[in-house]
Amino acid sequence: MRVAIMQPYFLPYIGYFQLMSAVDVFVVYDEVEFTKKGWINRNRILMNGAPEMVSLSLKKDSDYLDIVQRKLSDDFNEQSAKLLRKVEGCYKKAPFFDENYKVLEEILSYKSSNLFDFLYHSISIVSRRIGLTTRLLVSSEVEGKKPDLTGQDRVINLCRLIGAIEYINPIGGISLYSKAVFEANGINLMFHKIQPFEYKQFNNDFVPHLSILDNMMFQNKIELTQSLVKFEFL
Repeated sequence: MRVAIMQPYFLPYIGYFQLMSAVDVFVVYDEVEFTKKGWINRNRILMNGAPEMVSLSLKKDSDYLDIVQRKLSDDFNEQSAKLLRKVEGCYKKAPFFDENYKVLEEILSYKSSNLFDFLYHSISIVSRRIGLTTRLLVSSEVEGKKPDLTGQDRVINLCRLIGAIEYINPIGGISLYSKAVFEANGINLMFHKIQPFEYKQFNNDFVPHLSILDNMMFQNKIELTQSLVKFEFL
């Protein structure tokens, strides 16, 4: 069994879904510390040919809480309506706007104020929309009580609990994880590296690494499927 483990992100870029497409089981961390300046509740879309940051509004709280302990803001409905208008202004003339705007409406109308629940639901919706059938699991459902483990040790423990014989990690972890240590635990470690590719974004110069929403707005199902396999293992 091949496994990947990631934090949840708001409409992450296509590399996230490439990783999901490459495994049998994709585990999403819920009991992991929220990163204030990371990509958990924000991402980039295309506005007038340039990247524009969009984010989910959150209740103010401790920076040391886990993702599953964070909440969406009390005025989230108002903020999500603004986000929808912004996306409409950016992508109204994109070739696949109508069907994917409805997907975004479904995501933003989800009835939970819990940040992890919201993100997990959005990842599930998008993965189905782009044709993925990978099994999704929540880390706490696998681990039970949150383990006193971090980093590589926690990953190996999760892999053992699931029965993984292969673990795929994004290329950014190549300096953090040891193939020898994984091998000693009966697990083959590989790293996912996205291959550069472009698609037409109106008549602008191509802007890479935007939210998956950008791919969905400009690429048809065949093109999206082809983009999902544009990676290599190291």
